[in-house]
Amino acid sequence: MNLVLVRHGAAHAGFHGVIGGPRGCAGLTDVGREQAAALRDHLARTGRVRADVLLSSTIPRAIETAEIIAPALGFETFPHEHDLCEVHTGEADGLEWAEYGVKYGGFDMEAEPDRVFAPQGESWNGFHTRVGQVLDRLADEYVGRTVVAVCHAGVIMASLRVLLGIPHPGTGTRIQPTNTGLTEWEWEKDRERWTLHSFNESVHLLEGASSQVEASHDR
Repeated sequence: MNLVLVRHGAAHAGFHGVIGGPRGCAGLTDVGREQAAALRDHLARTGRVRADVLLSSTIPRAIETAEIIAPALGFETFPHEHDLCEVHTGEADGLEWAEYGVKYGGFDMEAEPDRVFAPQGESWNGFHTRVGQVLDRLADEYVGRTVVAVCHAGVIMASLRVLLGIPHPGTGTRIQPTNTGLTEWEWEKDRERWTLHSFNESVHLLEGASSQVEASHDR
């Protein structure tokens, strides 16, 4: 099974303003939609991915990204997977970050890995357990198929930590996927192992930038 993890495009959610879970996320910015469109055009032109399955998380920024790239992969609709979401923020979803700090107190999730983000939310360790479980489930469910899953930076980074055995906490080195970057894993059932084939492919963003430069020269 080949699993292509796609980070969503640039979004309104971040560490300022509103906490962007399924309720609080306001979707993609104009830049994020341009990034997703660049990926769609790249996939349509190159045939880089021959997808049998398209999935997205249940958070609007991932759903919107998947909707934009879906035509290039031959899909009109696709399932939404709760387990592909970022860290579940529970009751904090939709709060202003400043309000969250007053109500729950800010903290470093990696330094306190068993503390949940908020009531009905998730801890750092719980998040990594969930990501490991969804990877195993997708490998079992889609044997011999290529799955494209539009998700989040946290999920992609957790996949690297879980599957490559990176210790918690890590060394301080950061692995940060680009918006709409592609990371590809392969599950070999006969050998019971995962292989990382690529991390953060984002050539489509360079292609998009080149096209804009050429268009400006043509004016």
